[in-house]
Amino acid sequence: MADPLIKTTVVGSYPIPSWLAAMPSTPTLRDAIMVVLKTQELAGIDVIADGELSRFNVSHPETNGMIEYFISPMEGVRCNLSRAELEEFRSIPGMAFRQRPAGVVYQKIGEGTLDLPSAWRFVKPLTDRPLKFTVTSPYMLAKTLHDTIYRDREKLTMDIAEVLRRQVSEIDAAVVQVDEANLPGSPEDASWAHEPINHVLDAIRGEKALHLCFGNYGGQTIQRGEWKNLIDFLNRLRVDHLVLEFARRGYGELELFRDLRPGIAIGLGVIDIKDNGVETPDEIARRVENAEKILGKGRVKWVHPDCGFWMLHRSVADRKMRALVAGRDLYCK
Repeated sequence: MADPLIKTTVVGSYPIPSWLAAMPSTPTLRDAIMVVLKTQELAGIDVIADGELSRFNVSHPETNGMIEYFISPMEGVRCNLSRAELEEFRSIPGMAFRQRPAGVVYQKIGEGTLDLPSAWRFVKPLTDRPLKFTVTSPYMLAKTLHDTIYRDREKLTMDIAEVLRRQVSEIDAAVVQVDEANLPGSPEDASWAHEPINHVLDAIRGEKALHLCFGNYGGQTIQRGEWKNLIDFLNRLRVDHLVLEFARRGYGELELFRDLRPGIAIGLGVIDIKDNGVETPDEIARRVENAEKILGKGRVKWVHPDCGFWMLHRSVADRKMRALVAGRDLYCK
């Protein structure tokens, strides 16, 4: 069967099943991932993900493993902080949503015991559907660290990018997605942040995606900013498609994406993950129709939620996924 003109996907995370949190083990993790994959299959999602369940840790629930999972194993980072280090980190602009840094950089960053290829090999045999693998952007990871060595965010970010680059080069997922939820609120760094992100993207073997959003911590928007400040940054990316937040923010900024270079496909957020209300297929179809009227027929290649589902109840996330597919089908019929 031919691929649909507009594909559906998820951003990555899924609500942690209560039985996995209560009885964490390798067998229960495998079972939970299989449930997440099968739920997406039954909903009709075209490119599915493992829910990022293996990254969950009750010790760092506020970011669902998006940061600590990557940072803690790296060489050159320690996770025990002094009170003075905590206070210094809290004074950094734009990081008020975190009570503490993910760690302190005390020597040059290295791979350490981080092993993303093993995580991928654990999931890959559990479905025969196209899979997405997600990795947090080196820029966002660098922003969450208290740096006592580099004193240069660009160099720190590039060393983190080199670690991620080596790891994603061994992952043969249909889509590998880099997640960036901090840069939209810090556009002053957009003039250089494309370089470390491209360093990771260049090593991806499958389709290359970048997810950009304005944060989803406690169901709240964290970053304040506008898409207009990032168009030049986006045009510098060596990426196949973008995965963009729109449903929560509204679609008033869509016209800006007329200036996005044609080689980058647009992924449109049509599901609000900060609201328990479930969108109707009609609402979703209208959002896609409106986007293509503004951007041109065929410009939108993907539709998806604004961000990960991890803050929602499973029943809500599941209904939103079914609505996403039904809305796409209604528009494309």
